[in-house]
Amino acid sequence: MTPQIKYYEGYKYQLAEPYIVQTALRPLAHIGHDFIVLSTDGLLMIKAGYAWDGPSGPTIDTKNFMRGSLVHDALYQLMRHKLLDCGWRETADSELRRICREDGMSWLRAWWVYKGVRIGGEGSAVWQEEEIATAP
Repeated sequence: MTPQIKYYEGYKYQLAEPYIVQTALRPLAHIGHDFIVLSTDGLLMIKAGYAWDGPSGPTIDTKNFMRGSLVHDALYQLMRHKLLDCGWRETADSELRRICREDGMSWLRAWWVYKGVRIGGEGSAVWQEEEIATAP
């Protein structure tokens, strides 16, 4: 019998070095997950090796969208795992827009990105068990 591998689908990028950013989120308790740590003062630490799918939706993956998508995906992952209350979703969406603007994204595109996650992002923030795929 050929041994199988087990893996998670849907990831395109992997963080090569740890990344730390100050956010506007203020959870009531320190949150720690495999690759993500969020402190009560809003400091988000994402460990090297973290994988994410980059910008989602009908968009293109540009340099001015990568950092925002990393932070946004990490925050939504904490929500999906019920570690961060979904009441922080709007703040997470605003962080995405803020970071994209800091990285040079036009005001109009950043506004559309924000509107897109406000309208279509809720399903990505609710708890979901990640399905483990196997091959062959």
